[in-house]
Amino acid sequence: MSLRLVFAGTPEFSVPCLEACRASGADVVAVYTQPDRPAGRGRKLTPSPVKQAALAANIPVEQPETLKTVEARKTLEAYRPDVMVVVAYGLILSPKILAIPRLGCWNVHASLLPRWRGAAPIQRAILAGDAESGVDLMKMEAGLDTGPVLLERRTAITRDDTGGTLHDRLSALGADVLAEGLRRILAGETLQATAQPDHGVVYAHKLEKAEARLDFARPATALEHQVRAFDPWPVAEGEIAGETVRIWAARAIDQSHDAAPGHVIATQRDGIDIACGEGVLRVTSLQRAGGKRITAADYLNARPLLRQSR
Repeated sequence: MSLRLVFAGTPEFSVPCLEACRASGADVVAVYTQPDRPAGRGRKLTPSPVKQAALAANIPVEQPETLKTVEARKTLEAYRPDVMVVVAYGLILSPKILAIPRLGCWNVHASLLPRWRGAAPIQRAILAGDAESGVDLMKMEAGLDTGPVLLERRTAITRDDTGGTLHDRLSALGADVLAEGLRRILAGETLQATAQPDHGVVYAHKLEKAEARLDFARPATALEHQVRAFDPWPVAEGEIAGETVRIWAARAIDQSHDAAPGHVIATQRDGIDIACGEGVLRVTSLQRAGGKRITAADYLNARPLLRQSR
């Protein structure tokens, strides 16, 4: 069968899914993405990664500020889509928009629904210490990430995972699960939709920069999760012996102590040990104001008094 497909997405996370649509044999008739936004030091208007990929593939691009107008609805209707695939697009789809594609609208969501509905599921999973994440291919409805699940892929969250590494892995898994869904539809199969359970619903609220500040009165394990979740943005921030630094990498150590939270209790080449409410946080990679990311050893070389005072 033939399949007319409209793709809607904006960030880098969405690009592999767009490529999966193109490779599936479906006819990608249009790509919807957010309007160009200022970026970089010069604040120059910059097209989204999805727009750049679409233009490179000679696919028509639509960039409405909203999909709530009659004009926007008529524009989408004119493409006569059989299905609309939505991946981190950033605009709300009204019931009237959702009703346009013959097979409905599909969403690739980076969590195991109903856990972590919402804007920041990848980072929230790491912050919460989840052992597992994944990607759901979901049929969209009016509620926020409430639709029935068509297909799913799972992946373990390891202690080495950061917001960045998990983002990249889930982006690839999203393309994989979407490719399977399209392959089966193109083969004439009807995908079975499974309603989400009523229990276990958790919302992944948008990240705020203020959340990246480390409070050493908290347990070291919670701070390690914070450091990992906020790499590469907004990057954890804390104070080491009076200097505020960005903390890129750290490990929680199950070690008892009687030091005040935030006090540096040991230094060595492989890390700076900071007392926490429970346990110790060993900082291994950090960044001074105006500087670049460096190792703990390089930081101690720059602050010899800190090293010598241990």
